[in-house]
Formats: sequence, structure tokens, C-alpha cells
Amino acid sequence: MKTKGGYVYIIANKNRTVLYTGVTSNLYSRVYEHKTGIGSVFTSKYKCTDLLYFQFYDTIIEAIEQEKRMKKWKRSFKENLINSMNPTWRDLFDEIEDMQ
Repeated sequence: MKTKGGYVYIIANKNRTVLYTGVTSNLYSRVYEHKTGIGSVFTSKYKCTDLLYFQFYDTIIEAIEQEKRMKKWKRSFKENLINSMNPTWRDLFDEIEDMQ
């Protein structure tokens, strides 16, 4: 039996003052939900819609474990992670459209 992989992602509001870390098996659909305001209560409240970082894991279990670790990180650790992949902090949503 093949297990489905998963993604850990970080989204932010337009001003980049709020960061949200999440996990999903379908990155495009999940970020689309955040963009349309149905992603989660937290992201809707703080208007977190821009995908700044994502990482694929071979199993959803690995992705969930990483998300739990990242949620405990200081903001500076998350900023360094975003900078390593996306130094301009642009919204990566259009780039993942091809991945679906």
C-alpha cells in the first residue's frame, strides 16, 4: 500500500506580520481555500493568503511531524526558512499551479 505524501507550508498576510504554518496532502487546493477565506478560522481572521514556503514529504505522517516541530519554532527560525527558499517573500501560489 502506497501512502500519500504531504506538504508543510507557511502562509502570511499581505504585510507579512502574521505567519501561519500548516500541513496538507493537496497544496494547491489548501492554499486556494486560504485565499478564498475558507482555509481556517485563524487564517481568515488574520487574512493570511500568500504562500511563502512549502516542502514536500514522502508521507503525510512525516509532514505532520514536521509541522508540529515548526509550530514550536521562534518566528526568526521560520523567517530563515522562508528566506532560504523565497528571499523576496513573494506569493508562490502561481508557481504551484503546475503541481496539481
